[in-house]
Amino acid sequence: MPQTILVVDDERDILELVRFNLTQAGFRVLTATDGRHALDAVRRNPPDLIILDLMLPTMPGTEVARTLRNDEKTRRVPILMLTARGEEVDRVVGFELGADDYVVKPFSPRELILRVQAILRREAPVDPERPLVFDPLVIDLAGHSVKLSGRELNLTTTEFKLLHRLARRPGRAFSREQLLGDVWGYTEDVESRTVDTHVKRLRSKLGKTGSWIQTVRGVGYRFRPDGIETED
Repeated sequence: MPQTILVVDDERDILELVRFNLTQAGFRVLTATDGRHALDAVRRNPPDLIILDLMLPTMPGTEVARTLRNDEKTRRVPILMLTARGEEVDRVVGFELGADDYVVKPFSPRELILRVQAILRREAPVDPERPLVFDPLVIDLAGHSVKLSGRELNLTTTEFKLLHRLARRPGRAFSREQLLGDVWGYTEDVESRTVDTHVKRLRSKLGKTGSWIQTVRGVGYRFRPDGIETED
Protein backbone atom coordinates (compact mmCIF):
# COMPACT_ATOMS: atom_id res chain seq x y z
CA MET A 1 0.00 0.00 0.00
CA PRO A 2 1.51 3.39 -0.98
CA GLN A 3 2.47 5.83 1.73
CA THR A 4 0.22 8.88 2.12
CA ILE A 5 1.49 12.44 1.99
CA LEU A 6 -0.56 15.54 2.78
CA VAL A 7 0.53 18.64 0.84
CA VAL A 8 -0.60 21.97 2.29
CA ASP A 9 -0.13 25.07 0.12
CA ASP A 10 -2.43 27.88 -1.00
CA GLU A 11 -0.65 28.27 -4.36
CA ARG A 12 -2.53 26.02 -6.76
CA ASP A 13 0.32 25.70 -9.25
CA ILE A 14 2.75 24.66 -6.51
CA LEU A 15 0.18 22.27 -5.09
CA GLU A 16 -0.31 20.60 -8.47
CA LEU A 17 3.42 20.45 -9.18
CA VAL A 18 4.13 18.72 -5.88
CA ARG A 19 1.09 16.43 -6.18
CA PHE A 20 2.09 15.33 -9.70
CA ASN A 21 5.70 14.55 -8.80
CA LEU A 22 4.81 12.70 -5.60
CA THR A 23 2.20 10.64 -7.46
CA GLN A 24 4.76 9.81 -10.13
CA ALA A 25 7.10 8.65 -7.35
CA GLY A 26 4.46 6.21 -6.13
CA PHE A 27 2.91 8.10 -3.21
CA ARG A 28 -0.78 8.61 -2.41
CA VAL A 29 -1.29 12.37 -2.18
CA LEU A 30 -3.87 14.41 -0.29
CA THR A 31 -4.04 18.21 -0.52
CA ALA A 32 -5.25 21.18 1.50
CA THR A 33 -5.09 24.89 0.74
CA ASP A 34 -5.35 26.35 4.25
CA GLY A 35 -4.29 25.55 7.78
CA ARG A 36 -7.63 24.64 9.29
CA HIS A 37 -8.51 22.16 6.55
CA ALA A 38 -5.03 20.66 6.93
CA LEU A 39 -5.57 20.08 10.66
CA ASP A 40 -8.97 18.50 9.99
CA ALA A 41 -7.44 16.17 7.39
CA VAL A 42 -4.60 15.09 9.69
CA ARG A 43 -6.93 14.44 12.62
CA ARG A 44 -9.28 12.35 10.49
CA ASN A 45 -6.53 10.16 9.08
CA PRO A 46 -2.89 10.97 9.97
CA PRO A 47 -0.68 10.73 6.85
CA ASP A 48 2.82 9.30 6.72
CA LEU A 49 4.25 12.78 6.10
CA ILE A 50 3.09 16.40 5.75
CA ILE A 51 4.56 18.95 3.33
CA LEU A 52 3.58 22.26 4.89
CA ASP A 53 3.83 25.82 3.57
CA LEU A 54 4.41 28.52 6.19
CA MET A 55 2.34 31.28 4.60
CA LEU A 56 -1.25 30.01 4.67
CA PRO A 57 -4.70 31.62 4.95
CA THR A 58 -6.88 31.16 8.08
CA MET A 59 -3.96 29.75 10.08
CA PRO A 60 -0.20 30.10 9.40
CA GLY A 61 1.91 27.00 8.91
CA THR A 62 3.80 27.75 12.11
CA GLU A 63 0.58 27.44 14.11
CA VAL A 64 -0.39 24.26 12.23
CA ALA A 65 2.98 22.71 13.12
CA ARG A 66 2.72 23.82 16.76
CA THR A 67 -0.79 22.36 17.06
CA LEU A 68 0.25 19.04 15.53
CA ARG A 69 3.28 18.74 17.80
CA ASN A 70 1.17 19.42 20.91
CA ASP A 71 -1.34 16.66 20.07
CA GLU A 72 -0.39 13.14 21.17
CA LYS A 73 -2.13 11.62 18.12
CA THR A 74 -0.20 13.70 15.58
CA ARG A 75 3.07 14.75 17.24
CA ARG A 76 5.09 11.99 15.55
CA VAL A 77 3.88 12.73 12.00
CA PRO A 78 6.94 14.04 10.08
CA ILE A 79 6.71 17.60 8.75
CA LEU A 80 8.66 18.97 5.80
CA MET A 81 8.27 22.73 5.56
CA LEU A 82 8.04 24.14 2.03
CA THR A 83 8.22 27.92 1.87
CA ALA A 84 9.56 30.97 0.08
CA ARG A 85 11.00 32.24 3.36
CA GLY A 86 14.61 31.11 3.34
CA GLU A 87 16.33 33.22 5.95
CA GLU A 88 18.25 31.34 8.63
CA VAL A 89 15.94 32.64 11.35
CA ASP A 90 12.96 31.13 9.51
CA ARG A 91 14.70 27.75 9.27
CA VAL A 92 15.53 27.85 12.96
CA VAL A 93 11.92 28.73 13.86
CA GLY A 94 10.73 25.85 11.68
CA PHE A 95 13.00 23.34 13.38
CA GLU A 96 12.12 24.67 16.82
CA LEU A 97 8.47 24.01 16.01
CA GLY A 98 9.34 20.40 15.27
CA ALA A 99 9.85 20.37 11.50
CA ASP A 100 11.92 17.43 10.25
CA ASP A 101 13.24 19.25 7.19
CA TYR A 102 12.96 22.53 5.29
CA VAL A 103 12.86 23.18 1.51
CA VAL A 104 12.88 26.72 0.09
CA LYS A 105 10.91 27.84 -2.99
CA PRO A 106 11.77 27.78 -5.83
CA PHE A 107 12.78 24.15 -5.47
CA SER A 108 13.76 21.16 -7.57
CA PRO A 109 10.98 18.54 -7.62
CA ARG A 110 13.67 15.84 -7.65
CA GLU A 111 15.29 17.29 -4.52
CA LEU A 112 11.91 17.46 -2.83
CA ILE A 113 11.23 13.79 -3.58
CA LEU A 114 14.67 12.82 -2.27
CA ARG A 115 14.05 14.76 0.95
CA VAL A 116 10.65 13.08 1.37
CA GLN A 117 12.16 9.63 0.81
CA ALA A 118 14.97 10.35 3.28
CA ILE A 119 12.49 11.34 6.00
CA LEU A 120 10.32 8.29 5.40
CA ARG A 121 13.34 5.98 5.47
CA ARG A 122 14.22 7.14 8.95
CA GLU A 123 10.58 6.68 9.99
CA ALA A 124 10.61 3.02 8.90
CA PRO A 125 10.33 0.46 11.71
CA VAL A 126 13.60 -1.03 12.94
CA ASP A 127 14.29 -4.16 14.96
CA PRO A 128 13.62 -3.52 18.65
CA GLU A 129 16.61 -3.36 20.96
CA ARG A 130 16.89 -3.47 24.71
CA PRO A 131 16.32 -0.05 26.28
CA LEU A 132 19.40 2.10 26.82
CA VAL A 133 19.50 2.95 30.52
CA PHE A 134 21.59 5.86 31.84
CA ASP A 135 19.94 6.55 35.16
CA PRO A 136 17.73 8.63 35.31
CA LEU A 137 17.40 8.54 31.49
CA VAL A 138 15.84 5.54 29.70
CA ILE A 139 15.76 5.35 25.89
CA ASP A 140 13.40 2.62 24.65
CA LEU A 141 13.66 1.94 20.92
CA ALA A 142 10.91 -0.69 20.87
CA GLY A 143 8.48 1.64 22.62
CA HIS A 144 9.88 4.70 20.82
CA SER A 145 9.96 6.58 24.10
CA VAL A 146 12.40 8.46 26.31
CA LYS A 147 11.80 8.78 30.03
CA LEU A 148 13.55 11.06 32.49
CA SER A 149 13.06 10.07 36.14
CA GLY A 150 10.03 8.05 35.04
CA ARG A 151 8.39 10.90 33.10
CA GLU A 152 8.05 10.47 29.34
CA LEU A 153 9.54 13.31 27.30
CA ASN A 154 7.74 14.81 24.32
CA LEU A 155 10.33 14.27 21.58
CA THR A 156 9.75 14.44 17.84
CA THR A 157 10.77 11.41 15.79
CA THR A 158 13.90 13.17 14.56
CA GLU A 159 14.91 14.18 18.09
CA PHE A 160 14.40 10.60 19.27
CA LYS A 161 16.52 9.16 16.48
CA LEU A 162 19.27 11.74 17.04
CA LEU A 163 19.42 10.95 20.76
CA HIS A 164 19.35 7.20 20.16
CA ARG A 165 22.13 7.43 17.57
CA LEU A 166 24.39 9.29 19.98
CA ALA A 167 23.49 7.19 23.03
CA ARG A 168 24.15 3.85 21.32
CA ARG A 169 27.87 4.72 21.37
CA PRO A 170 28.44 6.79 24.51
CA GLY A 171 31.64 8.79 24.35
CA ARG A 172 32.10 8.44 20.60
CA ALA A 173 32.29 11.72 18.69
CA PHE A 174 30.06 12.02 15.62
CA SER A 175 30.62 14.66 12.97
CA ARG A 176 27.67 16.70 11.75
CA GLU A 177 28.05 15.00 8.38
CA GLN A 178 27.77 11.55 10.00
CA LEU A 179 24.65 12.59 11.89
CA LEU A 180 23.09 14.08 8.76
CA GLY A 181 23.63 10.73 7.04
CA ASP A 182 22.58 8.49 9.93
CA VAL A 183 19.61 10.49 11.22
CA TRP A 184 18.43 12.54 8.26
CA GLY A 185 19.50 10.10 5.54
CA TYR A 186 21.45 12.67 3.54
CA THR A 187 24.49 11.71 1.51
CA GLU A 188 25.09 15.19 0.07
CA ASP A 189 26.17 18.53 1.50
CA VAL A 190 23.34 19.94 3.62
CA GLU A 191 23.37 22.94 5.94
CA SER A 192 24.90 21.72 9.21
CA ARG A 193 22.71 24.19 11.11
CA THR A 194 20.07 21.46 10.85
CA VAL A 195 22.02 19.33 13.33
CA ASP A 196 22.91 22.23 15.64
CA THR A 197 19.31 23.40 15.89
CA HIS A 198 18.01 19.93 16.72
CA VAL A 199 20.75 19.38 19.32
CA LYS A 200 19.88 22.69 21.00
CA ARG A 201 16.21 21.78 21.23
CA LEU A 202 16.99 18.23 22.37
CA ARG A 203 19.26 19.47 25.17
CA SER A 204 16.47 21.72 26.39
CA LYS A 205 13.97 18.85 26.50
CA LEU A 206 16.43 16.56 28.31
CA GLY A 207 16.57 18.92 31.27
CA LYS A 208 19.33 18.04 33.75
CA THR A 209 20.68 15.37 31.39
CA GLY A 210 20.89 17.76 28.42
CA SER A 211 24.52 18.48 29.28
CA TRP A 212 25.30 14.84 28.45
CA ILE A 213 25.20 15.82 24.78
CA GLN A 214 28.57 17.53 24.49
CA THR A 215 29.96 19.64 21.69
CA VAL A 216 33.26 18.35 20.35
CA ARG A 217 35.02 21.41 18.96
CA GLY A 218 35.89 21.06 15.29
CA VAL A 219 34.07 17.73 15.02
CA GLY A 220 30.45 17.58 16.12
CA TYR A 221 28.77 15.97 19.14
CA ARG A 222 29.03 13.06 21.56
CA PHE A 223 26.90 11.59 24.34
CA ARG A 224 28.76 11.30 27.64
CA PRO A 225 26.51 10.36 30.58
CA ASP A 226 27.66 11.10 34.11
CA GLY A 227 29.25 8.09 35.79
CA ILE A 228 29.38 6.01 32.60
CA GLU A 229 32.68 4.79 31.25
CA THR A 230 32.95 5.86 27.63
CA GLU A 231 35.18 5.21 24.67
CA ASP A 232 37.39 8.07 23.53
